[in-house]
Amino acid sequence: MTISRRTLLAGLGASTLPATARAAGPVSAFGIDAATLGVRAGSPDDQTATLQRAIDQAAAAHAPLALAPGVYRAGDLALPSGAQIVGVRGATRLISTRGRPLLTATQAERVTLVGLALDGGGAPLPDGLGLITLMNGHDVKIADCVLTGAGGHGLRLEGIAGEIAENTIGGAADVAILSIDARGLTVARNTVRAAGNNGIVVLRNVAGEDATMVLDNRIEDIRNVAGGSGQWGNGVNAFRAANVIVSRNRIRNCAFSAVRGNTASGIEIAGNICSQIGECALYSEFGFEGAVIANNTVDGAETGVSVANFNEGGRIAAVQGNIIRNLAPNPREPEKETGIGIYVEADTAVTGNVVENATLAGIVAGWGPYLRDVTITGNVVRAAAIGVAVSVVAGAGGAVIANNMIAGARRGAILGMDHHAVVTGDLGHDGAARFAQLAIAGNRID
Repeated sequence: MTISRRTLLAGLGASTLPATARAAGPVSAFGIDAATLGVRAGSPDDQTATLQRAIDQAAAAHAPLALAPGVYRAGDLALPSGAQIVGVRGATRLISTRGRPLLTATQAERVTLVGLALDGGGAPLPDGLGLITLMNGHDVKIADCVLTGAGGHGLRLEGIAGEIAENTIGGAADVAILSIDARGLTVARNTVRAAGNNGIVVLRNVAGEDATMVLDNRIEDIRNVAGGSGQWGNGVNAFRAANVIVSRNRIRNCAFSAVRGNTASGIEIAGNICSQIGECALYSEFGFEGAVIANNTVDGAETGVSVANFNEGGRIAAVQGNIIRNLAPNPREPEKETGIGIYVEADTAVTGNVVENATLAGIVAGWGPYLRDVTITGNVVRAAAIGVAVSVVAGAGGAVIANNMIAGARRGAILGMDHHAVVTGDLGHDGAARFAQLAIAGNRID
């Protein structure tokens, strides 16, 4: 039986496309074949002009542009609203030829990129740009893409809502995935490796609601090329971005933190597995209100969890159900007095955590006068120099330390501190009657 072309296209859904799509070129279930618009897979020539015309025609037709397997050399391609480019996963490669972003959209409404491998060749990009740079768009989707050799950011998003999912970004010179002023973004199931500064950054120009979700990503080998004191070298960094969720990520070998929230109110850091972290693994700092740090595993860091900067307004947190092990100074800075499981300052509950093998202290409450309304209950602290250290200087606020299991604390189970200095005997044995702001009871000390 002979099947006509019209019958075949109708069976593939082509009859539902606008007439402009059918006029732009032959249509399949995957979209308009770029080859029919003059784009040639494997050509040694720069195909920027031809590929740009094909992108524009397909977008005008409201149809995907389908790129066959092969190599396409191009650069500085502009994506109009509604642009969709679909390749064959692992086989459709775009190689940069211009020292500019390969793909840019200034109005990225409904832009879709699927199944593309993009190679920047390591050529430096203009400051602040990514190999893919998208701005001002809802319903954006980037999936099953591979980005390598970005001479700046891998993926730079500004004012974007949508999903970045199941991509691999390796060797970005700066940040692998940078989001600025997101409008409703999910970053999920991506693999990020060997970024120069940060893995995933969620930031806002002015502090406020962001609500980006960073879920189920694999992030590893994040360096700190730019230097600084913690802005760079993090697996995930949320800055001025409120109500961000960072959950179920596997984060390994970061120069500074696995997850760092700076002025990030309402952050939830939950269920992540983190190892080989150069400084503090899970950090909520500066002017935030509300942080949940729960059910994470940390193995290897200077500090496991830090909820700090009450002096800058940092307050309200729950640190619950974490397993934190092997806390010690970074071998590159052995002189630093670190090796802390959990550090907190203000309006915080520390409950149900297990801390093991901390060279300085299992749990620390307060720094000088910066202590207020902290409860430390139901935790297990094993093999720490100090089990629980609590500030007792003039002006320090109240703390409850109750019903914890403290075993093998070499210097003492519960000690009062004046900054770095121990200024009391073991309050776990002697009681804390002379410190009216402390309630210490029911702890088991071995």
